This record gives sequence, C-alpha cells and structure tokens, in this order.
Amino acid sequence: MSGLLSASTIPLDHDWFPGVALSNVVIGPRSWLHSSYAFLHYRSRRPVGLRVGHNTGIYIETFFDLGPDGEIEIGNYCTLAGPVFSTNGRVKIGDHVFLSREVLIADRPAATPPDGQESIASQEIIIGDTAWIGARAILLPGAHLGEGAIIGAAAAVDFAVPPFAVVAGNPARIVGFCGPPAKTGSPFP
Repeated sequence: MSGLLSASTIPLDHDWFPGVALSNVVIGPRSWLHSSYAFLHYRSRRPVGLRVGHNTGIYIETFFDLGPDGEIEIGNYCTLAGPVFSTNGRVKIGDHVFLSREVLIADRPAATPPDGQESIASQEIIIGDTAWIGARAILLPGAHLGEGAIIGAAAAVDFAVPPFAVVAGNPARIVGFCGPPAKTGSPFP
C-alpha cells in the first residue's frame, strides 16, 4: 500500500469488513492496515485522531476505541500485533515499537463517557522508540516508557519507565536493564 491512506481509500481493497469513512485518519506510505474493523468504536473528533508513520503494520485484532477527544500518533516501522487502544486522551508511540497481542492501552474504563457525564482529561501515555510491549500488558495513565524499554507479558504499568528498563509483574516493577546495542558493527552484542 503506497501513499497516504485517508477517508478516500477506506474501505480497503483487501478488507472483509464493509468499512467506515473516516476523514481524520492518516496512514503513511507503505504501512499496512489489516481491516477497517479496527475502527468499529472509533469516535475521535480531533482534526487527526489517528496518525500512523510509514512502514508500520497494523494487524488483525488491533482496535482503536477512541472517544471524541482521543488522539493517537504512531511512528515509523512499528508493529501492532493486536493491541487495543481505549482512550479519550492522547497516546504517542515512537519509531520501531512492537505491541504484542491483547496489549491494552487505556486511560479510563470506557473511551466514551456515558451519556450525561463530562469528559475528564487524563495523563498522556507515551511509548518511546524501540520499546517492546509483551502480550496482555496494560498501559495506564502516567505510563511513559523510555527508549528501548521492555514490558513483560501481563505487566500493568502506570509510571515512568527509564530507558532500556525491563519491567515485569502486576503491579509492575523494574526487574533489570538492557543496554543499547553494541556499536561493533555486528547485529550481535
């Protein structure tokens, strides 16, 4: 898929779902979107509710359950292998990030407040470059993952994680650090 994907190209040629017209979704060149079904509960009214960089894959079972003030920015060369975004706030994801199956990124129990309830702003959720998020991990308001952070499967994170930290458990805690790759020219340290 080349060029930018916007409302004019949803539904997708390869899509099994009838599709939805979204005027505020921008997906960069050579990025892949499995299905417009990912937007079934998308309600963002932001000028750009979802912006995806180039060469990023958004695969099966990824969902963007955004409320009216929800906004997500995803970098370049990322892999989203089935996470769920449930937010009425802002989520920022850097470049070369991997989000595994059933990862939940949520700032409240429901992205859209029930009728009659006012939307309350929450803390932004940030995922730094080259971070890896394991299956069924949960990122809550206040989660700010530094570059190269690794979040273990089923960890629940609601705090700032330093660069290259390894986090595991529920409640999550830092269990170690993994340094940046060696500068030897070899892909192996």
